[in-house]
Amino acid sequence: MLRIHFTGRDLGRIRIAARPDALWETVLSFHRLRDKRSATALGEWRRETRSRLNGEVRLLASLVPLRGYFPDFLTPPEGISGVEHGLEALRATPPGHLRRDLGLLAAGHAAPGIRGARSAPPAAGDGAPAPRHEALAEGRPAALGELLGGLRDYHRAAVAPYWPHIRARIEADRAARGRALLDGGADELLASLPHPMCWRPPVLETAYPVDRELHLNGRGLLLLPSFFCRVTPVTLHDPEHAPVLVYPVDHAREGTGPVPARSQAGTGSLGRLVGQTRSAVLRTIEGGCTTGELARRVGVSPASASQHAGVLRDAGLVVTLRHGSAVLHTLTPLGAALLHGGTATAARTADARAPGASSEGRRPAALPPRAAAASGAPR
Repeated sequence: MLRIHFTGRDLGRIRIAARPDALWETVLSFHRLRDKRSATALGEWRRETRSRLNGEVRLLASLVPLRGYFPDFLTPPEGISGVEHGLEALRATPPGHLRRDLGLLAAGHAAPGIRGARSAPPAAGDGAPAPRHEALAEGRPAALGELLGGLRDYHRAAVAPYWPHIRARIEADRAARGRALLDGGADELLASLPHPMCWRPPVLETAYPVDRELHLNGRGLLLLPSFFCRVTPVTLHDPEHAPVLVYPVDHAREGTGPVPARSQAGTGSLGRLVGQTRSAVLRTIEGGCTTGELARRVGVSPASASQHAGVLRDAGLVVTLRHGSAVLHTLTPLGAALLHGGTATAARTADARAPGASSEGRRPAALPPRAAAASGAPR
């Protein structure tokens, strides 16, 4: 069990990430790539991703084991501003931090299961990086360049093609959390977090492989919804880092995995998007609304509002997320682009040019096919 202890100051300093974190999604997707579970939901994504990969997984596999700890330096906070910002921050990691994290990795310091699960202190003599990581631990430019290149190439293959879909799911979750905050303040926000998280004031509890206490001590907490985080939340190992809790978005209404940007809306579905009423529905959903609110604002019955939202959702223009007894509708980047006169290409361009966005908003160049041999259970 992980217990996160809040003070009154912490409750006033809770933040919800404004967008997906490119490096957290990259690292967590690497777990999912080797995950034998969720075959129905993520099977197509795995097949497509493996067909694009070359040798990117070899170095990553040595740094991100199937279970247990992976280095904190792989997910600097700058990843929220885009993959290139995150990679530049990683390049600037002090050698002392590289050596410490790689020593923890080599010592197997964290218990199997989830990152940040602290076990007993390493025995004397433990904590030295593995020989293959010695150059990286010293911060040598060639070793850092190899790591950054591997992360960039893997991100291009596994995450970038699906970025609009990932971003839409996370923006939908953010809208739901924001509505909870407006409805009932920090208590309601923390109580709204998905299973297995449970708010027992002043402590947020969640399933974890070992007992761990995280005291925020007035620093607040960044809530970071993640598409590729599944089942249980993840946090940083080092308690001195700015506190962040990465948690899975709700996939209950999704029958499949991430959808590539190029296929988010089919011609048949878009052909149904005609008429003043549906245009009004799309405009109303832009700010986020429930089905009841949509019906009242557009002047239609709740059943009609639900039907219109369903058509837009099938076309890849709207995401629907359950919030308590209601459902909350928000636009996808493609829906926003269509609303403002864009095309599918414009949607990807707008997503790539959004504040803090980087190459994750663009479709990657074609990569030579390769059948990757990654398999196994996640952490």
